[in-house]
Amino acid sequence: MSVMIPEPLSARKNAMAPREDLKIWIDGELLPPSEAKISVFDHGLLYGDGIFEGIRVYNGRIFKEREHLRRFGESAKAIRLELPLPLEGIGEAMHETLRANNITGDAYIRLLCTRGVGKLGISIYKAACPSLIVIADKIELYPPDVYQRGLKCITSSSIRVPPHALSPRIKSLNYLNNVLAKAEANDAGADEAILLNHLGQISECTGDNLFLVKNNRLATPPTSAGILDGITRAVVMELARRRNLPVDEKALIQFDLYVADEIFATGTAAEVVPVTSVDRRVVGDGKPGPITRQLMQDFVAYRNAEGG
Repeated sequence: MSVMIPEPLSARKNAMAPREDLKIWIDGELLPPSEAKISVFDHGLLYGDGIFEGIRVYNGRIFKEREHLRRFGESAKAIRLELPLPLEGIGEAMHETLRANNITGDAYIRLLCTRGVGKLGISIYKAACPSLIVIADKIELYPPDVYQRGLKCITSSSIRVPPHALSPRIKSLNYLNNVLAKAEANDAGADEAILLNHLGQISECTGDNLFLVKNNRLATPPTSAGILDGITRAVVMELARRRNLPVDEKALIQFDLYVADEIFATGTAAEVVPVTSVDRRVVGDGKPGPITRQLMQDFVAYRNAEGG
């Protein structure tokens, strides 16, 4: 009987390592990945105590920069985190990082701020000097063929963290709820998981907002359902209304997923991606629907022409 020998940990680390020619902006310095490090005593690492934003860059322009910075500032305020720079200065740090990496085309920015180095213990008074980090690189949330065939989804057994416990509108560094739901989907042979909230209503996917189409009307869960107030979500709602497609923000349940004519997800990394299967039930005719395809095209045109 043959025994499968696992790949050495060092080989896996090397395969996952970022390119060494990247320049990471960290606390005012531009450093290669091997030198861009935080302390093991940083409260972002110890307790997930920090915030982040994922931001797209198209044709060298930061997409919805003001909106992302405003949300970043609101997340900081919500968790009582004093940012080390004003929002304008953080914006300049992002542009500096793009210039340092010679990015003039498309890219993805991960903006983070941790509580900073401190003593052991969860008190916010045990940490000082928040650490600001800007990473500019490429991202591929889903394989390219998913945009042609659509996502295969399940509803997760893990519920979304209730908004009265910790608001999902805070983009905190603790994404374990999402990570475990995504792992459950992958274990089931699916691409993505849909989380229900504490009331059994649809909230969102692990990294995307969700839209349903029924009788040429769009429906999406409201922010009160425990979702992130997505920036791409807002753009798609605007694009739909430009085409005179009604958009309802309302509570939705699993039944609505199962009888929808079309389903699609939206997010910074995903953009607009169709969903063609939920819990082994085919959505529509099993192919990306006409409204989904139209909004996918509209979004590409919008971000290329107006997205900076």
